Amino acid sequence: MTADLDLPVGTPGHAPVVVELPGVPGLGGTYARGLATGGRLALARRTGSAPTTLADVRYVARGVRADADHLTAYQHLLGESGSDALPAGFVHVLAFPVAIALMARTDFPLPLLGVVHLSNRIEQHRPLLLGETFDLHAHAEGLRPHRAGTQVDLVTEAHADGAVVWRGVSTYLAKGVRLAGRAPDEPPREPFEPPVPTGQWRLDGDTGLRYAAVSGDVNPIHTSTLGAKALGFPRRIAHGMYTAARALADIGAARGDAFVWTVTFDKPVLLPGTIAVRVAREGDGFTFVGWHPRSGKPHLRGAVTPRRE
Repeated sequence: MTADLDLPVGTPGHAPVVVELPGVPGLGGTYARGLATGGRLALARRTGSAPTTLADVRYVARGVRADADHLTAYQHLLGESGSDALPAGFVHVLAFPVAIALMARTDFPLPLLGVVHLSNRIEQHRPLLLGETFDLHAHAEGLRPHRAGTQVDLVTEAHADGAVVWRGVSTYLAKGVRLAGRAPDEPPREPFEPPVPTGQWRLDGDTGLRYAAVSGDVNPIHTSTLGAKALGFPRRIAHGMYTAARALADIGAARGDAFVWTVTFDKPVLLPGTIAVRVAREGDGFTFVGWHPRSGKPHLRGAVTPRRE
């Protein structure tokens, strides 16, 4: 059904409300809308009238097709090979605005701006190809407490020929937002010991702006020094998915056509900055990790493993 982006919550026990978007929304306008919604949400939270559950709603953008120039720009920036196969990170770029539109809804319980990207899991069943038409689906699930606030999963899927061919789950944290429930105790993490690096990335101050140009993610925390400072950082930070996609590109064609790509984000990368990197084969897959070369603190860690039916 075609509907306003702020359709009410679906009735529990019934089919979710499906919102057919006229196309993939622009992120600039969505972030502006999310800023306004965040202000109203903060006011509603003070009066006890803020939403505390997720709307049972699915967004769908149909008939999506990658643009050749857009794909080429992404490949050049991330170091992907020139091919008609869409990199898994590029499909994330195409699907990301549909998920963000969900977070900009007036009934979404967490603020859009200021959320922290904790982790990502992408399953690619097969590569999508340039010229292929597909549908993008998005919904939110797993609203749950975290020791620092509340976290949620944004799920996006690419459907082609009646089947899911790509699925991504992005986990976000809204710091300081406390909803019902107590966060479970987390086991202590093993101390990080930097391994022998296999490479080093030198990221200049404009890295966030360049990734924003190909991803559309113009969140000011990545593109504006003032915006980053307003959200508690001394200067701009790199997009988490830029660093994750850079690691995937370093693995290259050895990842195969069907794989599971996971990444956890630890410490943000301040721009400009340098990341020591290790990408290594492990078993029948690969692991990757990036860390600050002087402090030894990790920025990201993850793996790419073959997907099995």
